[in-house]
Amino acid sequence: MNSQIAALIEKIQSMELELEAALAKRRAELRVGLEHGRVAFEEEILRRHRELKTRLSAYILHARPLVILTAPVIYAVIVPLVLLDLFVTVYQAVCFPVYGIAKVRRRDYLVFDRHHLGYLNALEKFNCAYCSYGNGLIGYVREITARTEQYWCPIKHARRVVGAHAQYAQFDDYGDAEAFRKRAAELRQAAAKDER
Repeated sequence: MNSQIAALIEKIQSMELELEAALAKRRAELRVGLEHGRVAFEEEILRRHRELKTRLSAYILHARPLVILTAPVIYAVIVPLVLLDLFVTVYQAVCFPVYGIAKVRRRDYLVFDRHHLGYLNALEKFNCAYCSYGNGLIGYVREITARTEQYWCPIKHARRVVGAHAQYAQFDDYGDAEAFRKRAAELRQAAAKDER
């Protein structure tokens, strides 16, 4: 791999760690903590959250009519999401052991914790769970397909890819046949390790 690219990857990873530290600091400022794996707020914060909660009836009554009319379209997406979840989970369970690819832990991507927020009403909590599932599932699927791509075809595309996954930068350059032949086994071994 090109040393400049390797240095940039290292810099990005360092900045991601810095970002996570800043986010942890902000959580501490908001006095959010975890006790035995559960979210915990101070009593004063919980009281303030309850004060800021919008009653469900008011929330629905003040919704724009087009928002209400489009809600079934939004919620109908759950069907293909569940099917995608099922198929990709089975795909990983069947194929990854055969190729020695490290399995993606579903719980790392599907996080449901917004129901602990006292300032959300029941519908807002439901919507948050729906979005958590959809976005978490897409992240889970993306990581499974990224590991598959790393194993089978770790070659960059000829043109820029918007939003490429984290492993993509380590792939061989488009048209660099020598690097691909030299590094294919190395990249497959990396896919077998759970380094993410």
